[in-house]
Amino acid sequence: MDADFSIELGREDPVLDFPWTDPAGKLAYVDAKRCPELIASIEGAEKFPELGEFLLVANSARSIVETAKCDAWPTTELSTVEDVYDASHKFASYVDVVFSEIDTRLSFSLHEQFARKLVELLRRVPDTPSAAEVCVRRCYFGKDSGVREGFYCTLNVSGYGNDEASARQNWGVGLNLVRNAILQLSAGGVG
Repeated sequence: MDADFSIELGREDPVLDFPWTDPAGKLAYVDAKRCPELIASIEGAEKFPELGEFLLVANSARSIVETAKCDAWPTTELSTVEDVYDASHKFASYVDVVFSEIDTRLSFSLHEQFARKLVELLRRVPDTPSAAEVCVRRCYFGKDSGVREGFYCTLNVSGYGNDEASARQNWGVGLNLVRNAILQLSAGGVG
């Protein structure tokens, strides 16, 4: 599996407000860690069972992270970098995760270690037509007492194939590999 990580802390890079609500007020953060039954209300999890399974495990008591946002989609728009997959279709997703422990959320070094270790584990798995990128980004954690600046990770997973079905199947494989690597890191702890 192709895997890499990046640090995206520039002024123009994405940030996350946690918990979040979209400006229109139609979508909002779902606390799937403490209320896993709410995963069924997440549109992407309902539409794509592979994503729903990922969310269940990532938010389980065994996991050191919890999910904040996610989405998944099929596409035929591939970059020239993706030519190595010799594919016409891609199925992609992102899942934003935060550490469950408040103090860990504020540590850049622990986020960087998590991203490095996750990528190291993913690079050890057999080759699959899938890819993962872990992006460490800035997060603003809102509390009654104010906002604290910390970090989060975006987990981008893509699967490739010559039709939507094979791309989705390879995405599912990649998503499972990321899920298992998170559980492995959770068992050993970060840092």
